[in-house]
Amino acid sequence: MNKKDVLIQGIIVLIGGLLFIPLNGKLNLFDWDELNFAESAREMILTDDYLNVRIFFRPFWEKPPLFIWLQVLSMKLFGINEFAARFPNAICGILTLLIIFRLGKKMYNSSFGLIWVMTYLGSLLSFFYFKSGIIDPWFNLFIFLGICFWVFAFRSDYSGKELQYTFLSSFFIGLAILTKGPVAFLIFGILVGILFLFNGFRIGINWKSILLFVATFVVVGGFWFILQLISGNGDVIVDFIVYQIRLFQTEDAGHGGFPLYHFVILLFGMFPASVFAIQGHKYKGIRDDRKIFHITMIALLWTVLLLFSVVKTKIVHYSSLAYFPLTYLAAYSLKMIFSENFRFRLWQKIMLFVIAVIEGVFIMLLPLYNTIKQIAIEKGIVTDQFVVGNLQVDPGWNLIQFFIGLFFVIGVIVSVFLIHRKKVLKFSLLFLSSMLFVYFSAVFVTPGVEKITQRTAIDFIREKSEKDVYIHSFHKTYAVLFYGNIPEPDQDDVFSTEWLTRGEIDKDVYFILRANDKEEILSEYSEVIVLFEKNGFVFCKRDAKINQDQ
Repeated sequence: MNKKDVLIQGIIVLIGGLLFIPLNGKLNLFDWDELNFAESAREMILTDDYLNVRIFFRPFWEKPPLFIWLQVLSMKLFGINEFAARFPNAICGILTLLIIFRLGKKMYNSSFGLIWVMTYLGSLLSFFYFKSGIIDPWFNLFIFLGICFWVFAFRSDYSGKELQYTFLSSFFIGLAILTKGPVAFLIFGILVGILFLFNGFRIGINWKSILLFVATFVVVGGFWFILQLISGNGDVIVDFIVYQIRLFQTEDAGHGGFPLYHFVILLFGMFPASVFAIQGHKYKGIRDDRKIFHITMIALLWTVLLLFSVVKTKIVHYSSLAYFPLTYLAAYSLKMIFSENFRFRLWQKIMLFVIAVIEGVFIMLLPLYNTIKQIAIEKGIVTDQFVVGNLQVDPGWNLIQFFIGLFFVIGVIVSVFLIHRKKVLKFSLLFLSSMLFVYFSAVFVTPGVEKITQRTAIDFIREKSEKDVYIHSFHKTYAVLFYGNIPEPDQDDVFSTEWLTRGEIDKDVYFILRANDKEEILSEYSEVIVLFEKNGFVFCKRDAKINQDQ
């Protein structure tokens, strides 16, 4: 590796660190996913049991432990807090940028690697996810690496390295299994099938490599599952498998959506790369050794889109694996535009303009939030009591948000329409505008969203956690556990709604419920007394002294 590439990679690490690490501890973790995983890591530390994943101090069979282990290591370094919960993904973000640069250089050259980094870093969701505490960034990276190394093993010009690449492919797919589960192997299997088809049904690698892949996969991917069986926890594995099947068949946790949900998410959420990725599907004239990788990226994008369009549960990050192939295809399209093999089409300019205006104007209107919400409530557009209560919060948005949106729109317009020469400068400005837009949105917009949706409840939980009381929520939330700093209980009753509302409690119980559940819950539990209502939440108490006097 020459000195120039070393310098480039050092700059990438520096930029990634500056963008992904700071301010990660300034915002409360979001329900459910961020709080779910952080709480599992906290409980792992409290119980000193690093084999089993728990939530509510009971076996949690929805996810394997690898990401939880990463959060545990982070919490050992930084304490049990928001920064520690999000730090592993900041590191994943830096590694991802380095990997796609090196991969782009391997496939074409250093310039292509930088273009790919630019498209990845300058797209909305791919940037934002590295400032989160969810499981998907590591999961996606492991799957992507497993697929890439399999392609390298498949390529004829890497003859003699099949075993090395096959081992690495299996190793990373195994890590993906340990991170989130068997969907990693499902996606990998589909891609292998497409390569098999593309190669005229010739397997492309020898049987020695296949045996090595299977052996490595069983050892790495099955590591935790084997330990569970040895420990007599076979029921956890059964529950885990049943849960994975249920995700495909039903809407989990109320997360449903229309069939084209992920198409819309990627079009708007991965702007502006999504606009260029459409043109990047062309591969006529690509050298054969590069064509295999290019087709694999197209296949990966559409596999993710179609697979998770079939899945009943619709959540934004389910299609996040598509960020890799989508930004690659965008980078390829830009490369071809720079070399004048592709034209920068009118339809691309229109799409860039329209989507930028929609997203920019949305942010520009945030300072008018209080006026808009009042109109929505008065006109009956919003009627749910809980949501109406949430909307009473003043998020503190001001002219800062207006200028964030305005500069984004101006940046896109200038890059698309006003700079007629120096294509690299034009598109660098486009992706820089997008990157700054999402960064400043994360800093100045997201706190307001968190304030509206959950901060009232979390502030209450924090306050009561300083007292020797029970805290319980009538709706699903992990905030009670994490921000309530709940210790490992001596008995299961401390999480039982029945015992906390009717049982012989030994200390006061504070309850949180949503406004639209108030009437039903209070009529059922007569000893639960309302303290106050605020921003869609109802805060109640059951007095232990009254219970003892009775």
